[in-house]
Amino acid sequence: MNNFKIEIPTRIKSALRKLHDAGYEAFVVGGCVRDALLGKEPHDWDITTSAVPNEIQNVFTDYQQINTGIKHGTVMVVIDGERIEITTYRIDGDYTDGRRPDTVSFTTNIVDDLARRDYSINACATTGTLLVDPFGGHDDIKNRLIRCVGDPVQRFTEDALRILRGIRFASVLNFKVEEETKKAMFECRDLLKNVSQERIAIEFCKTLLGINVRNAFLEFHEIFACIVPEIEDMVEFKQNNKYHVYDVFEHSLKAVESIEPDITLRAAMFFHDIAKPRCYSIDENEVGHFYGHPDISAQMTEKILQRMKFSTTDIRTIIELIKYHDTQIGVNSKSVKKLLSKIGEAQFRRLLRVKRADVLAQNPIYANERLEKITNIERILNKIISESCCFTLRDLAINGDDLIQLGIPKGKKIGFILNQLLEMVLSEEVENNKDALIEKLPRFWNKRLN
Repeated sequence: MNNFKIEIPTRIKSALRKLHDAGYEAFVVGGCVRDALLGKEPHDWDITTSAVPNEIQNVFTDYQQINTGIKHGTVMVVIDGERIEITTYRIDGDYTDGRRPDTVSFTTNIVDDLARRDYSINACATTGTLLVDPFGGHDDIKNRLIRCVGDPVQRFTEDALRILRGIRFASVLNFKVEEETKKAMFECRDLLKNVSQERIAIEFCKTLLGINVRNAFLEFHEIFACIVPEIEDMVEFKQNNKYHVYDVFEHSLKAVESIEPDITLRAAMFFHDIAKPRCYSIDENEVGHFYGHPDISAQMTEKILQRMKFSTTDIRTIIELIKYHDTQIGVNSKSVKKLLSKIGEAQFRRLLRVKRADVLAQNPIYANERLEKITNIERILNKIISESCCFTLRDLAINGDDLIQLGIPKGKKIGFILNQLLEMVLSEEVENNKDALIEKLPRFWNKRLN
């Protein structure tokens, strides 16, 4: 045990004090200690104690308790409106389902409890002034190292998701994975096939949002190929095109790190070129082309994201960005309005971010001109929005009721006419003015208007 000091919230101090006053050991443990050692503000505070569940319940008889985790030694206590998990020191039995221990036995030794945890950086406990660190987690944090507690093969056999969890820490914290741990990750990677898609998706997304995302996916691409086998063809696939200096996979990862850490944006960049190897052709000058890859990438990504149980909303957003990522947008209001009409303002702005990231992951020789074009398109977009220009049916100066009053009967014809008028406004053939639009009606309705 080492002298140590971190600031612990009042409600957590109160819980620790009550357990100490009752004669039990108690520490905050896990991620909150790791974050404090990293100089970050912890958000989730968990407590571990030598008290068994019924003793914890007796200590907190005056507080609301939620006892759904009693079987695994956890009592949830509500203090100052906040839920606090308090768990008895425990030793886990075998993990025959590859996720949870079959049995749990309680212990009075904090080191036994810390020994069952996944990585040394998560196997530290503290009272706020005293650090319990039997597996060198503090040193590993100083050395920016991800290292398993005990035998890494055993840790990953117990729960293969720990493989992705370790890579996620490497991405988010910008740490390196220790060699024996890394070796075991590759050795045990096939076990990931037994992990649910929902759990995989959570770790996959968190890894995508990390600051070291590019290196994490490059270094462990064979592991990610176990859960997304479609990426295998991207790795080291040369593009043979002057606009590209990276292979397809590294280009995609460079694009990921070039965009802000929003999951829809980063997922779009990760998958935007996934179909390129399937669409590759080479011309007589030995220049590579990828005709049709945006649509096929969108189709492939939709299946992958459905498999990974992404939400319907996120899937729709991501595949639309992929579909349009290579679309040429003219630097004029007509072109911008037409695309705005299809995808809306919020998605248009996302698409411009996607296009910027795509350019930043290409040959820098050609970047400035392309980035300037995107900036000019954004200026036009801002002007259209600030001037409340028409780009949807809702903005049109004439509506269905107006057409009915002019003698056009209700039905599909109404919608057809409105869409034709909108198209004329978007193409700047006519102003968005009610009288001007009425003048165009004979093109679509040849009967005499009232």
